[in-house]
Amino acid sequence: MAYINPAPGTANQITLRLDVASDEDDTTQGASPLTVPALQDITVNAANDVFTWSQLDSTAKKQIATTSTNSISMNLVVDKASFFGTDLDAAITGTIAEQGLFGCSRNKTLVNFILKVEEAGASDTVIKGVGYITGVAPTISADAPVWVSPITITVTGEYIVATS
Repeated sequence: MAYINPAPGTANQITLRLDVASDEDDTTQGASPLTVPALQDITVNAANDVFTWSQLDSTAKKQIATTSTNSISMNLVVDKASFFGTDLDAAITGTIAEQGLFGCSRNKTLVNFILKVEEAGASDTVIKGVGYITGVAPTISADAPVWVSPITITVTGEYIVATS
């Protein structure tokens, strides 16, 4: 069995790159995508909805999978430049760097993502897609004296699993 084991601090690390998408099919990233820094954890969610019904000739319910609700959720330590962007007044037409994660959420900017799951030299395993940044909720406390925030990318459409 071959485990995917991206040990922290090694070259085999998980990376998440984001860029502004032109439409729901645009998974191509430009020359300057934003690599999300300081990831603490990341979860890829592919949850199929299920339609359930009962029949008079059965003692058990019947079910069939329908559409999937896809999302990527993560927690990160807030980095000022990547979180707030390089231009606090950036509009939806601004670059990913200008808007930052918070700006993309506020502006409802469609983004594309490439999540590197496993580094394998010339054939890294990646998950790609398009979605919206939601669930931004930075917090700080006496026990955690740096700003941390959960962030969710609500995926519109399908995941694409590929090698890069």
